[in-house]
Amino acid sequence: MANDVAALDGWFWADERTVRFGVAEQLYGFDAVARWRAAARPVPADRRVGPVVVTALGPDVAVAACEFRSSSTPAVGRQSQVWARLAQGWRIVHAHVSAHDEPGRGGPDEPV
Repeated sequence: MANDVAALDGWFWADERTVRFGVAEQLYGFDAVARWRAAARPVPADRRVGPVVVTALGPDVAVAACEFRSSSTPAVGRQSQVWARLAQGWRIVHAHVSAHDEPGRGGPDEPV
C-alpha cells in the first residue's frame, strides 16, 4: 500500500522468464515488470483484500489467489501469483491481475 517500488520489485524473480499479466498489460521478463511498476499509479489507499487462498504444491512452490476491492471502481479485482522457493528465497515467478464487474465467486458459500 506504500507503493515501495523497490520492495515490490524485490518480490519478483529477477529473470527473463518472469511473467505478469495485468488488467491492461502483458509483461514478459523481470525488466518489463520493473519498468511497468516504476511508471504505474499506486493502488487506491482504500483497497481491501480478501478472501485470500494459498495452495502449497510442495515444499518449493505455492499459488496465492485473492480478490480485492476499492471505492474507485465497482469492479472486483482478482490476483493470482505463483511463488517458487529459489536460491534468493521465495519469489513471484508468475502473476495475473484482472478485474470484473460481477462480484460472484462461486465459493462454498455462494452457488455457481
